[in-house]
Amino acid sequence: MQPHRATLILVLGILSLVICAICGPIAWVMANRDIAAMNSGLMDPTGLEQTKAGKICGIIGTVFLILGVIISIIYLVLIFIAVGVGASQGNFQ
Repeated sequence: MQPHRATLILVLGILSLVICAICGPIAWVMANRDIAAMNSGLMDPTGLEQTKAGKICGIIGTVFLILGVIISIIYLVLIFIAVGVGASQGNFQ
């Protein structure tokens, strides 16, 4: 039986909320694989609750990451529109 990676998954999930949002999808994928292995009896099931908590944090971190990317794209589009309007009116010389 393989040892669980619950602590690593939980740390990655928490990091995705606090510092580095890219850790969210990593924690989410790792948690899904580990939960499947725990349910099939291939991995030590003692870390199941921590793994589930890390998965939830990873999901929330992934949502924050997606929202951040969408907001950044909207911001850049608005900046390009403002620069285009300013240039067409001759404000930039």
